[in-house]
Amino acid sequence: MSRDKPAAIDPWTGLRRLTPARIALGRAGPAWPTSEVLAFGLAHARARDAVHLALDVDALEAQLRAEGYAPLRVQSAAADRPTYLRRPDFGRSLDAPSGRRLDALRSHPELAVVVADGLSALAVQRHVSPLLAALRLHSPARWGAVPVILATQARVALGDEIGERLGAGFVVVMIGERPGLSSPDSLGLYLTHAPRVGRTDAGRNCISNVRPEGLGYGAAAAKLDWLVREGLRRGLTGVALKDESEAHILENVSVSVQNHPETGSWSRSPK
Repeated sequence: MSRDKPAAIDPWTGLRRLTPARIALGRAGPAWPTSEVLAFGLAHARARDAVHLALDVDALEAQLRAEGYAPLRVQSAAADRPTYLRRPDFGRSLDAPSGRRLDALRSHPELAVVVADGLSALAVQRHVSPLLAALRLHSPARWGAVPVILATQARVALGDEIGERLGAGFVVVMIGERPGLSSPDSLGLYLTHAPRVGRTDAGRNCISNVRPEGLGYGAAAAKLDWLVREGLRRGLTGVALKDESEAHILENVSVSVQNHPETGSWSRSPK
């Protein structure tokens, strides 16, 4: 008398819990299982919605004001979302009224932050405020009173014109990244020293996938603050500025342990 064999254990099942990537989807005959087809359709719909969703500027501005910032609103030359999506070049320059407002406020700050809706307003709505809170904890003097510009229908390069009109020495653009099928709310950070119109991407540093499921707020704040500090000190960003923040953190940890060999306690004392 034959016995039913136990179901084989799929070795990919455990790995699927470690990544949002679509691996080991299985099959039903020659096609995907129905559950995977439906999950793919849902992820695709969420990505499309993130691209078209408008940033709730009023809510974000109120939130930032409650946290002690005084954000200024500006608008790109793209008058609406359809124009923004069809004409990326319009999203890289300011409309005339915004340009005049910034010219009137030219104050030559050392650092300015541009919060831009980009291709995922959802990312900006969710992650900018907690990221700024993490930055304030990391370095209150640098981030506590930094000028914040709220830019709508904006591309990364809009930060160059904003920084130039303000006379800023350094600009950080916090922008919603192009949605993926597993990350419709990913925030990107773009750093540019001496911003001016015509800057290329070779002159920027980028930190991507800032969100709890990707690069968390604390880790992103540590990287960003290190790059800003070193960029200001060295007077550069882009291909000439390498991210050595992790090596710097590990070095400090190693030194702290060596400084207290008997107790094993940790400190932040320098080498």
